[in-house]
Amino acid sequence: MASFDSGSLPDLLRLYYRRLFPFGLYGRWLRYGDVSKNYFQRREFSFTLRDDIYVRYQSFNTPQELEKEIQKLCPYKIDIGLFISLQPIQHNTVHMGAFQAQEKELVFDIDLTDYDDVRQCCSNLLSIVTIVKLVTRLLGEFPSVSYKIIFFSRASLDIVARYFKEYALVGQDILGNKEKWEKVLALVPETDQDSLRSEFRKKHNSEQRWEVLEKKKMVHAEREIMLQYCFPRLDMNVSKGINHLLKSPFSVHPKTGRISVPIDLKKLDDFDPFAVPTISHLCHELDMIGRDKGNGKETDGLQESSHKSRDYKKTSLAPYVKVFEQFLEEMEKSYKGQRLKESGKGMLQKDANSNSNSLKLISLQFGGS
Repeated sequence: MASFDSGSLPDLLRLYYRRLFPFGLYGRWLRYGDVSKNYFQRREFSFTLRDDIYVRYQSFNTPQELEKEIQKLCPYKIDIGLFISLQPIQHNTVHMGAFQAQEKELVFDIDLTDYDDVRQCCSNLLSIVTIVKLVTRLLGEFPSVSYKIIFFSRASLDIVARYFKEYALVGQDILGNKEKWEKVLALVPETDQDSLRSEFRKKHNSEQRWEVLEKKKMVHAEREIMLQYCFPRLDMNVSKGINHLLKSPFSVHPKTGRISVPIDLKKLDDFDPFAVPTISHLCHELDMIGRDKGNGKETDGLQESSHKSRDYKKTSLAPYVKVFEQFLEEMEKSYKGQRLKESGKGMLQKDANSNSNSLKLISLQFGGS
């Protein structure tokens, strides 16, 4: 994979936004099936430009206008804001009382460094996959319940317990040696620590040592250990606060050069964050496509006029764009069903808004090392 040099980012971004960024699909997503009038026009966009110049409250009449502006500015970072009662670009021209936040995507912000005290092996890869599994399983258990309730319910602990052995005892091996089990013992009453420590020495692996702890019938301590090692550590202010920005899919990380890509939840175990392409690698692939054309090799009829919509299909970005496209197809099917159901009843917009949580993108944002 071509190495990334942050000094070359301005030139790489120009090529990336002109030929690789999937603007067509991006616009389809943010229009949400046009079930709400002027939905796209009232969406805020935020750009971080070179030298940390920050531009907020941008809005556009069409996805095509957004595309032209991004290609013109070549932002280092793109963030998506909330849906506002008026066009965000008008924020300085209207009374603040009329400028009200209305809704945004559901976002879970996860800082991997928050897990450093309990992550016992491997790299961030295991943590990313496990955290996503736990969050999606929690959501899957409660398809019709307010998400705010999930993380404080008794049943959510039961879900964590269900996967505790797979993740903590087998995957993380949290009782595998003295150094590890001492961290676990710090979570149980002091009066039981010496006896458990003595029994642990006689056992050979984490599963056997956990059985010893279970025999003590310390239900509260067991739950505390499960929560400490398995429960998703989320920044709840990002999830419940409507003013937080969402990092845009397919934006570029200015330090690593990696692309922010959608993940196929059905293939989580195969996901390798270090295999996600960098902007340098993608532009190198484009260069190779150009060389093949120059050598007269077959390029499936690729024409210059179709570069921006088709070039990503010939790069390592293609499978991630496909995941995004499949998500959009399911979303659009849902909205089509709503239109047919509510046609002529005058309730389309109301029902579309009330059911939006099941249709809109749930984003998991990862920070830290």
